Amino acid sequence: MAEDKFKVDILNDSIKFYLPRVEGYLEVVRDMSSKYKGMSLIEFDGYFEGKFEPTKYMRVEIHTNNIDEECMMKEANRIRLALNQKSLAFEFNNKLMLVSES
Repeated sequence: MAEDKFKVDILNDSIKFYLPRVEGYLEVVRDMSSKYKGMSLIEFDGYFEGKFEPTKYMRVEIHTNNIDEECMMKEANRIRLALNQKSLAFEFNNKLMLVSES
């Protein structure tokens, strides 16, 4: 029967980028959506360095397979530079990382 047939994809890697909604943000999200099968977006208020910020943030969550942690660090730094930020937070498989200028 048709009900007995189905397919399950297991996506082992979870990446969550915390992006400020600043100039260039939409281009970054569009680029990410073209690279990955699917993603979710969640908007939130920023609370960093002990204070609320006037900037809204988006959590861009991607699930995929076979992504290298070092590759994601370089991608996060590229995004940080594109958004002209001093730092950018992202999670790779539930490990929070902060990429910042040196």
